[in-house]
Order: sequence, then C-alpha cells, then structure tokens
Amino acid sequence: MNPEQTIEIISASSLIEKVSALRDRGYRLVQICATTLPGQFEITYSFDLATRLNNLRIQVPADDPRIPSIGGIFGCAFLYENEMHDLFGVKVENLAVDLKGNLYNTSVKFAFGSTKTPAAPAKAPAPAPKPAAPASAPAKS
Repeated sequence: MNPEQTIEIISASSLIEKVSALRDRGYRLVQICATTLPGQFEITYSFDLATRLNNLRIQVPADDPRIPSIGGIFGCAFLYENEMHDLFGVKVENLAVDLKGNLYNTSVKFAFGSTKTPAAPAKAPAPAPKPAAPASAPAKS
C-alpha cells in the first residue's frame, strides 16, 4: 500500500464544485481543519479514496471570513462548520444544521479567531526564597 496525498489551493467560490466532483468520484470527507495565520484563516478539507488523500485548501481574509457550506454534499460537515464558526468566527453560509454558536461553550467568543501574532506573556519575577529555619539542637535523653 502506497498512500498518496495532494494539496490543491482553491478559491472559496470554487469549493462547492470541487467537493461535488470528489464526492462523485467516490471520495469521503475525512476532516476539515481551520488554522489562524496573520491576517487570514486557512481552511483545509481532506478527502480519502483508497488511501489517496486529496486536500482542498482555502485562504480567507480575517476581516470577512466567509465560506460556503458543504453540508449539502457531505452531511457530516455540519459539525466541522459549526466548530469553525464557534472557535474561529468563520461565517459558513447556508449551513445545513446551524447550531447558532452553541456547539462549544467557551469563556472567550471565537477562542482561536485572532490572527494577530501573540505576544509572549510577561513573566512575573520569582518570589524570593524563604530563609531556612534555624537548626534545632538534638533532643537530650
């Protein structure tokens, strides 16, 4: 067995056509992954057929991240698409099942949605060590 993998960079406007073609050839959806990059989000759709992994990759601007839903082609995509919305703030248009931001309950809205380079947290100075207790004399019997 010799697994193959390809990555094809596509536009969001060609996503539905490309995904439909893969489904028609017998591919199955493996995963959808969103990644935060400076000023944009990168979304990778992975499909498998007989150990051949075909990846479609889209880059969308962080200031208006919109992609079409593939839920009408692969029903299970609704979980990935709701996850992208809840964690990254990506607007998935025409969701088959829209959980309206309730897939995850996070303390921060769009927990992974910032595309700014994170700053290293400031380190507080380490507390001074406490002085050692004086040694006590051994007890006499």
